[in-house]
Amino acid sequence: MNDIGTTGLALAFEDNRTHLLAVAYRLTGSWADAEDAVQEAWLRLHRAGERAGIRDLRAWLTVAVGRLCLDRLRSAPVRRERHVGPWLPEPVVTDLDDGDGPAAAVVRDEGVRMAALVVLERLTPDQRVAFVLHDAFDVPFAEIAGLLGCSPAAARQHASRARRIVADADPPPRAALADQQKILAEFAAAIAGGDLEAVVRLLHPDAVLIGDGGGVESTARRPIVGPDRIARFLLGLQRKYGDTAGDGRPVLVNGDLGLVVPATAATARRVVTLSVRDGLVAAVYDVVDPGKLTRVP
Repeated sequence: MNDIGTTGLALAFEDNRTHLLAVAYRLTGSWADAEDAVQEAWLRLHRAGERAGIRDLRAWLTVAVGRLCLDRLRSAPVRRERHVGPWLPEPVVTDLDDGDGPAAAVVRDEGVRMAALVVLERLTPDQRVAFVLHDAFDVPFAEIAGLLGCSPAAARQHASRARRIVADADPPPRAALADQQKILAEFAAAIAGGDLEAVVRLLHPDAVLIGDGGGVESTARRPIVGPDRIARFLLGLQRKYGDTAGDGRPVLVNGDLGLVVPATAATARRVVTLSVRDGLVAAVYDVVDPGKLTRVP
């Protein structure tokens, strides 16, 4: 392949990089794995070069990234058996006014908000790949079948089962940023003031708090369900450690409002974000595992 061909291929690949990161991150829930999969797809494309006879580069790359992510998903249970406590996706943190860059573009999609990715963790690898590639990125079932090593009918069934699981979980849609800012301010003020009744009133009846410390840092070891239990847990932390959230830097976490809370002498750095339903806090996500915060500014 001559230099002109190499340059043209590289430029064409770069035109698709953000799309491929969106595919890979939604499939794996890990920005590190997403970047690795996209880089490996480039290496495979470069090795194949002009000899590959690719008619639709984006479609070819999407399937290539899907195959690489499927390999990671199928090996994930081995890694997660060593993980202590709940598993949350690696958060993608961007500034409130950051409209540029691949990460900012990827997290604009509602499908990568934390509440949606948490639901995808319930799917089998084959279900997740079939559902995401078909429903989010319009990959035909015939191509998905080739990737999964099954028939098109089986691939369609994988996607159908995943669709039912996602529908039954009913993750909250993304609330308007102004609504998120209002509820976060009220929620933080109620916790800082130690007002149990106010905290409970701001929590949805089906609220859940999920912490991910990876067995390395301290957070809730299992999901906490219900307004009263969550409120008492948060106020207990506030009494023990003080108002650490008050020092947090407002950011976007997977496109939703959140905080990067700095470490103190007693607590680790963390990323906290909420999901909102009907004007109330439906979920609190507390990511403290340092392995998932390496890309957080």
